[in-house]
Amino acid sequence: MRFEAFRTLVMSICFGLALFVFALQPATASDQSIASPSVELEDALRDESAMVSAISLSRVAVLTSPRPESRPTDSNLRYSARWLRSLAKPTGGKQWACLAEAIYFEARGEPVEGQFAVAEVILNRVESPKFPNSICKVVRQGTGRKHACQFSYNCDGKLEYIANGAAYDQAKRVARVSMDRKTRPLTQGATYYHAAFVSPSWARSFRHVTTIGVHKFYKPVRRMAKK
Repeated sequence: MRFEAFRTLVMSICFGLALFVFALQPATASDQSIASPSVELEDALRDESAMVSAISLSRVAVLTSPRPESRPTDSNLRYSARWLRSLAKPTGGKQWACLAEAIYFEARGEPVEGQFAVAEVILNRVESPKFPNSICKVVRQGTGRKHACQFSYNCDGKLEYIANGAAYDQAKRVARVSMDRKTRPLTQGATYYHAAFVSPSWARSFRHVTTIGVHKFYKPVRRMAKK
């Protein structure tokens, strides 16, 4: 009896251990499958990673932004330095270079919105019959005549030297976007501006439309023709 009882006890212990080991096998297999992914899974993950890496930051911004109808019309995204940096490296010809130069020297210390506003004034002038018909001619207008420059950096007697590479890169991006845009919503057609800390006499003859950063923007007053 003692032997039979001992054998029964041993068999029960062995059976219990067998059940315990069997119960652990699925979890162990699962752990192993996670720790050691199959070759097919590794290839799929590698391909997916390569596809994601190939998408440009500007494309990601478009894909993750709200639908056009739900985007706020005055979103600050349009005037964000971070957004500008996400765009492709800008390129262009002589007119683009003249606009970037003017933005740099006239507004490099301004917020991005202020730089766009200065670009708008220059482009508004190009479209006005009262000013030259190209960006470079608008920017250079009056150069060579004392106190006659339309943009003071051209007549301040100082050698123009672009020392801030990051600021110039941003100015080039602002210039590119400004030239590519179909609308100029910031300045309401303004063709003049001046620093807010001065009060030029000519400003009284124009209509003040907005102030952005340290600049006040103006456009001609429309006068009704007398009958």
